[in-house]
Amino acid sequence: MNSNIQQLVSANKAIPAAWRVFAIASIAIFMSSLDTTILYAGFNNILSSFPDSTAADLSWAMSGYSIVYAAMLIPAGGIADKFGRKKIFTLGTLLFISASFACGAAPSVSWLIVARVFQSIGACLLTPSALALVLEAFPRERRSVIMGAWGAVGALAAALGPGIGSWIIDVGGWQWAFFINIPIGLFCIWQSLAVLHESVQPRAHMRLDLVGMLQLVVGVGAIAFAIVEMKSPSWNPYELTAILILGWVLLASYIPWAKFYPEPLFDLSLFKNKTFLFANLAGITFGIAFSIMFFSFFFWMKNIWHLSQSLAGASVMPGPLMVVPTALVAGKIASKVGHRPLLITGTMTYALSGLWFLMVPDTTPNYLATWLPGLLLSGISVGLVMPSLSAAAMFGLPQKDYAVGSAINHAARQIGTVIGVSITVLFLGKALLKPGDFIPTYSIHIALALITAMLCIPINTHPKQLANLTQ
Repeated sequence: MNSNIQQLVSANKAIPAAWRVFAIASIAIFMSSLDTTILYAGFNNILSSFPDSTAADLSWAMSGYSIVYAAMLIPAGGIADKFGRKKIFTLGTLLFISASFACGAAPSVSWLIVARVFQSIGACLLTPSALALVLEAFPRERRSVIMGAWGAVGALAAALGPGIGSWIIDVGGWQWAFFINIPIGLFCIWQSLAVLHESVQPRAHMRLDLVGMLQLVVGVGAIAFAIVEMKSPSWNPYELTAILILGWVLLASYIPWAKFYPEPLFDLSLFKNKTFLFANLAGITFGIAFSIMFFSFFFWMKNIWHLSQSLAGASVMPGPLMVVPTALVAGKIASKVGHRPLLITGTMTYALSGLWFLMVPDTTPNYLATWLPGLLLSGISVGLVMPSLSAAAMFGLPQKDYAVGSAINHAARQIGTVIGVSITVLFLGKALLKPGDFIPTYSIHIALALITAMLCIPINTHPKQLANLTQ
């Protein structure tokens, strides 16, 4: 009895320290998540600083980040386990803020792209190590609460990113969208040295699948390049078709490689789980649709309604802000009926939001009547779909595959982001835009939402299904 009381007292004393770990890790994750949405908001401002570069050139500052992130995220957790989570978290944060300085100081788009790649590597190192440190700090019975709070941090960064980023860009210029990371990151490093404890799970025989990473990076990069350059006079259709085919061939070549290599980037046997397979396919298509929608918003606000940077960022915020409460309600519903009803409802309403933006807004700014309803509908839809796809992808996987399964799901979404950014730049990356220029992007948005709905039909995460799996 006395020993139980002592254990309870010790656990309660440890909770404040655990929340300090959570705070440090959350600040770092918030910093890295914020930088992605800030770049959406500041795209036109950055482009105007480099008059010799095109929108297609600048798009690689976004796509290069996402491609490297998708490829490196899968082995990053293993790197943290092998060399120490605190050490890798600190190293990743230091690399991220060093690359952030390089981004802000970049004299050309080429330098910015290179700096963004290193920034992506830093984000890859700090993200899984941060989550591992947080989970280790709390007792097992509190982890479901912590995971909910952890997810809210990323959602909040996505919601606040456009507004905060636009205000920073208006006040200090786009460079400060990157420089702002330096004091935040240094604070995290200072606190991590004082608060965090090292944790190592030795993986003496772990090997990085460099070939698999290269196949993913070059394959996705070739596909994105072919899409972005489709209207470029520098490339003829035959050359771009060859590059596009090369990209798909490289991605397909991973299948025999994974069967041959002893420790591939990820094990193909995971995709024998039908729910995991279709949740990730849906993650790619929805990721394309989401990035098209989100990126297009800023092109419309800046080029059609000619709003200031701050107003453009603030005008986008209500949509992402709807994601957090919707996701919390959706999680409770999914625990009773499974994710498929939420996914199909969310993707259908997402298609309707695309139809709204296609049909309703015009050149006359009327935010409350012609924009806000579609924005709120899209936010509710994303809240129903994105967290549900992540949860569905993990449903039924054995515990040993949680980390790699989560990484694959996140990588699938990043691949969708790369393709979505490429499509948006293809249609909207020009100096003078008219409302008619948005017809292809919103049409693709609608089509992809409907395709995602069809891909969600085989997903089965009903509680009865879990009971069958555990028997």
